[in-house]
Amino acid sequence: MKYTVVIQWSDEDECYVVSLPELGRFAHTHGDTYEKALRNAQEVLESLVEQYQTLNKPLPDPKKFESSLVA
Repeated sequence: MKYTVVIQWSDEDECYVVSLPELGRFAHTHGDTYEKALRNAQEVLESLVEQYQTLNKPLPDPKKFESSLVA
């Protein structure tokens, strides 16, 4: 699974906030450390994939990163 995972520090929440944009606006989690946020993101991703499969729904297409950097 190659989905986008966005991890950002939130001063307001005092933790790392995570979103998985391809999987919907409610696909969020958090963690006190970057590593914990990443582990939580993996758990959310696995859970959502399982839900999609249980409902026999097709998974959203992952977005592909297109580098615009010039060498």
